Amino acid sequence: MIQDNKILVGKGENPVFLLPQMANRHGLIAGATGTGKTTTLKVLAEGFSAMGVPVFLADIKGDLMSLCQSGAPSDRINERLAQMGITDFTYSTFPLMCWDVFGQGGHPVRATISEMGPLLLSRLLNLNDTQQSVLSMIFKIADEQNLLLLDMKDFKSILQYVADHAQDFATEYGFVTKQSIGAIQRNMTALEQQGADSFFGEPALDINDWLRLDSTAKGYVNVLDATKLYQSPGLYATMLLYLLSELFEKLPEVGDPEKPKMVFFFDEAHLLFDDAPKALTDKIVQVVRLVRSKGVGVYFITQSPMDVPGDVLAQLSNRIQHALRAYTPADQKVIKATSDTFRPNPAFKVQDVITQLATGEALISFLDEKGVPGITERALILPPQSFMGTVDAAAKQQCMAASPVSGKYDTAVDRESAYEMLVKKHADEEAAAVAAAAQAEAAKQAAIDAKAAEKQAAAEAKQAQKQQEQAEKAAQKDHERNVRMVENMAGSVLKGVGREVARNINNPMLRSILGSLVGGTRRY
Repeated sequence: MIQDNKILVGKGENPVFLLPQMANRHGLIAGATGTGKTTTLKVLAEGFSAMGVPVFLADIKGDLMSLCQSGAPSDRINERLAQMGITDFTYSTFPLMCWDVFGQGGHPVRATISEMGPLLLSRLLNLNDTQQSVLSMIFKIADEQNLLLLDMKDFKSILQYVADHAQDFATEYGFVTKQSIGAIQRNMTALEQQGADSFFGEPALDINDWLRLDSTAKGYVNVLDATKLYQSPGLYATMLLYLLSELFEKLPEVGDPEKPKMVFFFDEAHLLFDDAPKALTDKIVQVVRLVRSKGVGVYFITQSPMDVPGDVLAQLSNRIQHALRAYTPADQKVIKATSDTFRPNPAFKVQDVITQLATGEALISFLDEKGVPGITERALILPPQSFMGTVDAAAKQQCMAASPVSGKYDTAVDRESAYEMLVKKHADEEAAAVAAAAQAEAAKQAAIDAKAAEKQAAAEAKQAQKQQEQAEKAAQKDHERNVRMVENMAGSVLKGVGREVARNINNPMLRSILGSLVGGTRRY
């Protein structure tokens, strides 16, 4: 409820207002179960919306969608208003946009794997330090090879790709064990079983769609249906942190505006910090510290202030503390520590009052005009102007149909990304491998054929040489036979001549002639 351009939150001895110029200094709503935290959350959300400030909040119990319906008088509300002395209270509706990671109770909320980043994804997958380093390396490989990681199938394909080519990446990125890849794959499967595959993909949420005003200049209240999401606490906490990080990354610097650009309520905040590694806690501290300069106020809702780490708690300047219970010594220590964070009020002792607060009553300390924590007030919280309770499915559908982003996120888009690129790459590698194998087989066959031809040629050459040698031997034999034949013939002739000479050697005339020849020779 707005009075004098300030949000009236409650009233004790004095009205308690939250100043819009101090609202982005963050805040805390704490208290035991059933003490009125949800009512306080609704009152603040209504006040910001009426002031023209968009709001984001998660609906865990299913009773925040009722912001779209006007409240109605009741004896209990009338009694509360009379007790607070408020006479100008009005009931009202507030513009609502419904969101749901699973796309059932609102517009689908999606993010890409690349946008999520290795730090948040490792938290989501509950990875150890070694596995987280492997995950960071996988993101680096994807970036350097221009592989878009949009959805689960993209991520699973890059995991398999890195596993199959681990040796190729070892020199540049370090050795990747199959055990680490296997652990990440198993955790991805477990995450899919929680329905997280619905969260990853496109069209991804455009954070500017949260920053809308309706026709009456009221800020839209973006309600995330978390009734199912909350059953997976790790997914719930990581998804909300991602959305807050997106605000931090995408919004421009605005310094200290007259009113916030947006207010982000983080219900069940203890889930954000349970078992969170130091790197993630440091990231949260950084975001909370710096997102204020983007004009975003962050309000954590939890049972005990001790659920929030000290570095974060120190950033939460606007405090609303509902009742705490002191059943154990540990509870008493929490109460003592909590009371020490409030500015004292001379009228009462904070430590004693914390355990005495009734439902719908709280200790409140907001920053004043100078940014100084105000004196702690014990106050009754104002009733919500919207309906208190749950709404039916028809009201949700009507809200979604009237939404300014109706139809924008309802149909998933699956464009070419790492999965398709790696499938093509794998097909090309297989085709290249087949071609290389065929080429190798052809080369092998060619070598076999060449060897066979060489062997054949050698055999033919050997055969030719053998034939030549045989021919030469035959020729030699023929020659030798001919020589013998000639010799035989010559011998025969000579023998015949010799016989003839021998027969005629006794011829007187021949001896006379021979004698004359012989005698004449001697005379010379």
